[in-house]
Formats: sequence, structure tokens, C-alpha cells
Amino acid sequence: MANAIESSPFGLTEEQLAIRDAIDDLCKPFDSDYWGKCDAAGVYPEEFVDALYEAGWMSMLIPEEYGGGGADIRDAAIVLEQIERNGGHAGAARAGMYTMGALLRHGTDEQKARFLPKIASGELRLQSMGVTEPDAGSDTTRIRTFAKREGDEYVVNGNKIFISRVQHSDLLLLLVRTEKYEDVAKKSDGVTVLLVDLKQAIADGSIVATPIKTMVNHETHELAIVNLRVPVENRIGDEGKGFKVILTGMNSERVIVTSEYIGAGFHLLDRAVQYANERVVFDRPIGMNQGVQFPIAQAYANLQAASLMRWRAAEMYLSGENPRFEVNAAKLLASQALWQAAQAAFDTFGGYAAAEEYGIERKWREARLPSTAPISNNMVLAGIAHGTLGLPKSF
Repeated sequence: MANAIESSPFGLTEEQLAIRDAIDDLCKPFDSDYWGKCDAAGVYPEEFVDALYEAGWMSMLIPEEYGGGGADIRDAAIVLEQIERNGGHAGAARAGMYTMGALLRHGTDEQKARFLPKIASGELRLQSMGVTEPDAGSDTTRIRTFAKREGDEYVVNGNKIFISRVQHSDLLLLLVRTEKYEDVAKKSDGVTVLLVDLKQAIADGSIVATPIKTMVNHETHELAIVNLRVPVENRIGDEGKGFKVILTGMNSERVIVTSEYIGAGFHLLDRAVQYANERVVFDRPIGMNQGVQFPIAQAYANLQAASLMRWRAAEMYLSGENPRFEVNAAKLLASQALWQAAQAAFDTFGGYAAAEEYGIERKWREARLPSTAPISNNMVLAGIAHGTLGLPKSF
């Protein structure tokens, strides 16, 4: 990208730098006007997501033996960061990368052979993960959606909320209870992961998806699940031990979304720096004023720090470790740095930031949500306090 602020090339290979360039080229037809129109109309960016699939980026994490690219989480992080760096909305497609982490790490050879080639070719899309519930929220162990085994099937009933991309996914990675919360000694036990034929479930009415309109163009739904039948052969991992399985997807999700936040933050700083250099008030560029400079510089420093934590988390994930602190700290730091960048850009543009044609207000709105979802920063801090530092539990 010409005249862009350098964003953490630390440790990147020539191949990974080439990925950046390739994503820049892919994003050229999808400019600010394209994203602005999608946002204003509240429509899914079909053309952009199709372009990602056609170029093979959405299958890059699938091993080559199943028709994928054989890349790793660091390569995927670069793709998502660069989409945001170009002003796009990577959230429209991100789950197609991280949801398959559970299948890759915990699926049987038969399951991988059955699903991964079709996902790699684009015949099937795995874009949705059903975890959150109306009465459970961040306390995932308290989910109530229950799967009762009947022979070779599970019969599932319950509700999920804030489940994204439902209308654009063929499969749903669904977290259920196979033992009630009250009946297990360890509260993370009794949880099971199922891979659901989402299209069929919606067609036959066993899943009813109700759209939820939000402040950003991030298509999400509430799901009512009634007597949904899922073959036992579609269970990922052991029955009752699905919490570890779903954490695999969540850890990869944290690396992916952190990369989005970093890219979005640098995009906003690119815009702010350019405008601060060009905008003249009182016969001088507004960028000469330290009141403009300092917030931009602070956001830049914090984005770079978040990026380094992101790469550390990715390395640990690749080595097979459970980087609980690292992935959550990366998400925390990146979401905070992104919001700082958004505020700095908004203040730099002044009144023009509120005008839709400049594209700042759209990215500013998108920058607020990461402090709350996919996990609240307060929950991250509580986890660090309890799980890492050994402080007394507050809940």
C-alpha cells in the first residue's frame, strides 16, 4: 500500500509479505464506496466474500491433502489484518477460518475426509459457531441448549443468540450440553460439540433464525432450536468433553480477530495522518499541533505492542499449547488500541468524521464493538487476575 504507515513487519517471511501484497490487489475493487453502500443497505458483502473464496484464501488453513493451502494461523492473521488495513470489513468472512480449528484438531480422520475437501473447494461453507445463549452470555458453562441421545442421533433443543453469518453458512459448529450443569462435578464437563447441517435445519424448521439489527453491518441472529436431529457421527471430540474442543476454535478466533483490530487501527491512523498533513487551519497543517499528534502517536505505539502479543499468541497456538493469557491479552490490547485509533481519527477529521462519505464514522462504529465482543474486556481482565495472577475469584 502506497504511503501507508508500516504495520509490524517483525519476523514476517518474504512469502508472508507477498500475502499482504496479494490481499491489497484483491481489495482494490472493494473501495470505501463499496463498503459504505453495503453498510447503508445492511447487506452482506457477497461479492467480496466470493472473491476471497475464489482466490483460495478461505481454505488456506486446510491441509494440502484435503485440497487446502496448508498455511498456518500466522498467514491467516496477515490476510485478515490486511483486509481491514484496506478499509474492508473482515468480520463478514473471518469465521470461515477459525471455526474449522475444532475440526482440524479434534475431528476424526473420517470427519476430515468427509468435510474438509468440500470446505476447501467452497462447496460447503463453515461460517457459523453457536455458543452464546440469552441467559448464559460469557458464562459458557451455563448454556442450557441440550442434546439428548436417541440411538445414532442427538435430539437438540434450546436457544442461541448473536450467531453470525447464519444465512451464508452451510454448517454450524454448535455447543450443547449432554449433561446438565447441575449434574456434573466439574462445570466445564458435560459439554459437547456438534457439526450441524445448517441449511437443512433451517429448511425443515428445526432451527428458526431471527435477525438482530445492530449498530454495525454484522449479520447476526437469534436461533430457536426445536427437535434438531444431528447424527452422532457429526460429534467433534468426545461426548461431554467439548469445552476443550470449542476452546481450540476460540483461541484461533482470538488471534484472527486481534489481527482484524490491528489492521483496522492502522487503517484509521493512515487516514488520520494523511488528513492531518493535508488539512490547513490558521495557515498551517493541523498535524503540527501536538493535540493532534499525541493521540495518533499513542495509538500507533499501542497497536504495535498489541501486534507483538498477537504474534506471540500465534506461535504458542501453532506449537500446540493453550495460550490462554496470550490470546486474551492480545485481544484486550488490540481492542483498546483500535478504539484509541478510532477516537484519534474522529477528532482529527473533526466534523467531517461524522459525514458518511469520508468513511470514518463507519469504521468508528465498528471499532467500538471489539471492547465487548467476542468477549468483554472486563472478562479478559478478570481471567488474567484469577487465572494468571492467582488473585481471589470475584465470581
